[in-house]
Amino acid sequence: MSNGKLIAIGEALIDFIPAEKGCAFDDVESFFPAVGGAPANVCGAFSRLGGDALFLTQLGDDPFGHKIERYLKEVGIDTSHILFTDKANTALAFVSLDKDGDRTFSFYRNPSADMLYDKEMVPEDVFKDAFALHFCSVSLGDFPMKEAHRRAVELASGEGCLISFDPNLRFPLWKNSDALKQAVDEFMPCADILKISDEELEFITGCDDIRAALPSLFDVNIKLVLFTCGKNGAYAFTKNAEGHTDVMPCEVVDTTGAGDAAIGSFLWKLNEFGITKENISDISAEKLNEALAFMSRYCSISVGAKGAIPSYPTLEQVQNRYN
Repeated sequence: MSNGKLIAIGEALIDFIPAEKGCAFDDVESFFPAVGGAPANVCGAFSRLGGDALFLTQLGDDPFGHKIERYLKEVGIDTSHILFTDKANTALAFVSLDKDGDRTFSFYRNPSADMLYDKEMVPEDVFKDAFALHFCSVSLGDFPMKEAHRRAVELASGEGCLISFDPNLRFPLWKNSDALKQAVDEFMPCADILKISDEELEFITGCDDIRAALPSLFDVNIKLVLFTCGKNGAYAFTKNAEGHTDVMPCEVVDTTGAGDAAIGSFLWKLNEFGITKENISDISAEKLNEALAFMSRYCSISVGAKGAIPSYPTLEQVQNRYN
């Protein structure tokens, strides 16, 4: 078993989750705060499963920022490189849920503290014993955090780490969809692992069929594609193998952070298998199926509770439910 560390870079924020679902923003009477932000969530899933996770970001020197740092530390994430600033506030996201638990977001980050994290703030020594670097597209806009991502990718690649990219498209955060597409296209060739959903496929690849899209994804140097399809399960593809899992039957309370639980638990399983940049292309269909089945079980528990990291189970909880 590999015991390499997962490093993620990007935004951490407070998700304000509505007390009721099935209604519009206007009709929500109360929200409760939950720590979120996709890359922080991925660290949370990895850490809850017993993995080593380290998070790189900047938070506002405000009550929300300190709440996030305390909480991430409590769930076992290494927060020793998280910075604080008084130049901007911690980002907030207000969420509304429809009757199926699907979300709409309203963001408050213009700018937020994480956006001002720059390349000089990225520590050089943390990547030496890392398994992978994970990031998303929310922090790839035209602000200093984008350059920090470039630097982190450069350092992680130099140490032979796997690079994992979940575009995690959030259109309201961008001036226009062309700017988002340009950022995704720029960073995709850096990635060994691409996590993409059925809702994102056509925007990112120009193609609505995953099998037709795969050659173009592999052409930009991606080695493994994790393709999630909501209630229709998930697939994983390399040039040499593929796997599939169905969704485990479960009651859906809140899908906030479900995609992050998926890639976080999948990466944890790859780390357990000892997968590296050198051998990822050789992973067997059997191993892909095993990782996907574990991911499906993990997510089935997560969507049964509100919030992102607060809903993520430990390895013991997964085993108790399904073994």
